[in-house]
Amino acid sequence: MARQRTRTWIAITAGAALALSACGGSQDEGTDSAEGEAENGGSFSMYVCEPEHLVPQNTNETCGGEVLGALFTPLVNFTPDTSELTYDGAIAESIQSEDQKVWTIKLKEGYTFHNGEPVDAQSYARAWNAGAYGPNAYGNNYFFANIEGYDALNPKDPDGDGPQKPAAPGTKELSGLEVVDDLTLRVTLTDPFSQFPLTVGYTAFFPLPKAYEDDPKAYQESPIGNGPFKMDGQWQHDQQIKVTRYEDYQGDKAKADAVTFKIYSNVNTAYNDLLGGNLDIMDSLPPERLSEARSQFGERFLERPSSSFTYVGFPLYDPKFKDARLRQAFSMAIDRQAIIDAVFNGSFQPAKSVVSPVVTGAREDPCGEACTYDPAKAKQLLEEAGGWTGPLTLWFNSGAGHEKWMEAVSNQLRTNLGITDVQFKSLAFAEYLGLLDAEEVTGPFRLGWVMDYPSPQNYLEPIHSTGGSSNNTTYSNPTVDKLIAEGNAAESVEAGIDAYHRAEDQILEDMPIIPMWFGKVQAGHSDRVDDVVIDAFTRVRLEDVTVQQ
Repeated sequence: MARQRTRTWIAITAGAALALSACGGSQDEGTDSAEGEAENGGSFSMYVCEPEHLVPQNTNETCGGEVLGALFTPLVNFTPDTSELTYDGAIAESIQSEDQKVWTIKLKEGYTFHNGEPVDAQSYARAWNAGAYGPNAYGNNYFFANIEGYDALNPKDPDGDGPQKPAAPGTKELSGLEVVDDLTLRVTLTDPFSQFPLTVGYTAFFPLPKAYEDDPKAYQESPIGNGPFKMDGQWQHDQQIKVTRYEDYQGDKAKADAVTFKIYSNVNTAYNDLLGGNLDIMDSLPPERLSEARSQFGERFLERPSSSFTYVGFPLYDPKFKDARLRQAFSMAIDRQAIIDAVFNGSFQPAKSVVSPVVTGAREDPCGEACTYDPAKAKQLLEEAGGWTGPLTLWFNSGAGHEKWMEAVSNQLRTNLGITDVQFKSLAFAEYLGLLDAEEVTGPFRLGWVMDYPSPQNYLEPIHSTGGSSNNTTYSNPTVDKLIAEGNAAESVEAGIDAYHRAEDQILEDMPIIPMWFGKVQAGHSDRVDDVVIDAFTRVRLEDVTVQQ
């Protein structure tokens, strides 16, 4: 995971919101209705913010992801309640491997893009090659880094941030992709990875039609997908994006005739429109208005756990934070529930793990005592670690609503640990990430995480493995690295969970971060629509929404 990614790193407001066979395939045949009879009809509107991009391989934020979720059908799906992988309603028939390194993806027959082109193996090779090709500078480029041939498409910069540019790639195609036939794609990875079937449900792995190659810039303004809805005209920037039901869709057709994504720059404006009947669905309610929303919408107020995870990391390159007892003391001195209730109207769930509860294999409380509020024990641990002298600086990104809860943390550290000189350092997000990358942050720092795919590995390896792409603490433990590698090389997604559990246990014992809380999604909808369901990725399943006529 690249550290500059806006979708995974949570830079938004503080209150916003695996059952496979032994060889990686599923026993669920997932047959889709070829007829896909349309039901209901009518149209409705959906809240969205202005997307950054609408090419799947360059879309890694929630605004664009919401729109692409309507326009595309992924290779695999996940059940809304349990996040388990399923081929039902997805493009893949099966994804199998004998060694977890060479994977064979079989596609279902009959799916087409909105311009009539077939959704075939070549359309996936085309898309993944475009995403991996370095000069395209697509935001999801790193998702293809474990496919053979990635390095050839991304030559190293000879002088880092210096004036020299990397050499041009000698090829535009990943050597690890092989189109076997129209409905079969073979993928060779650099190392065994049991979680591969989960990863391909993400936006980066959506297919692209030939029309994309003709004019990528034009494609961005009116994407041609393979999903239940198709574009109705061009993307009207900062205003709206209209989509209509794709009548030739091979799977179950969307219930509504059309959806208008109304683009808002202010969530309170959108919320007022929802109250006034000028908006039908909003999936990111303002946290300061949650109490009002619960009473206003009643059964039309929806709440479910999300994958978002907020934590406070320690800069382990600073000797002051080397003792695990000190880090545990900080954790036990913080009353998470009190902060959630006072600052966030109870809208979060205290974290007792580093893996979101929406992920298959997540455990309720592996952290135990170290994540339990206990001021007396915290003070004892701090004394055993040699105490604290001098100022303590808490770091966070500015302009995103983190000031109040970081102030609450500072007050608890003063009261419970006797650290009287607590200071704050807040910076714009880009500058903040730059200092984290440069290892120039001098105290505990706030960061957040949102899953790309529902696997414990997605919470463990990027943040906690040695040299992990988002390991800003510089934490390194060979035992953790070994256990993560063991989970990755397991014979199936399910078989890898035990190794991931043991890795998490070691991480929580070492406490390189303080788990703070997991997010919840709060949504509301008008009385014009029904069957509004939010999945674990916080996406409204727009194809299932019915309109009351």
